[in-house]
Amino acid sequence: MVLEYNRDFFSCVLSDEKAFCFSSSWVVAGKADPVSPPRIHVHPDSPATGAQWMKQTVSFDKLKLTNNQLDDNGHIILNSMHRYQPRFHIVYLPPKNSNISEEHCGDNFKTFVFPETSFTAVTAYQNHRITQLKIASNPFAKGFRDCDPDDG
Repeated sequence: MVLEYNRDFFSCVLSDEKAFCFSSSWVVAGKADPVSPPRIHVHPDSPATGAQWMKQTVSFDKLKLTNNQLDDNGHIILNSMHRYQPRFHIVYLPPKNSNISEEHCGDNFKTFVFPETSFTAVTAYQNHRITQLKIASNPFAKGFRDCDPDDG
């Protein structure tokens, strides 16, 4: 039996050429900032067969986003206050003994876009209550939380 493998990737692209700000709703604040070179996130289970992908939910929960333009950790770099559209890519990898070379694998791919996943990247909040909500619900924001006497 010959197994055919797929490699899964995640990327984000600007939804439009605008920057936004929030007053009582999102409004255009000007032209979009220059885009960083695009990065992709390879799924940690990749490559895998189609049958393996179908056994469970495909989750990109290890993916990290940043607004740090100098990031060297491989995170996806986004500009704050810009709208993004996530994209999911599947690349077909032919069997090792096929006539198709690995450099031509990029010709065999499919990109999926789900419009309902579009989002606005935000790194700073003007509303104190929103800031507190984000800190309270982010497990990585321990340093921003007030000291709680019950936290022994």
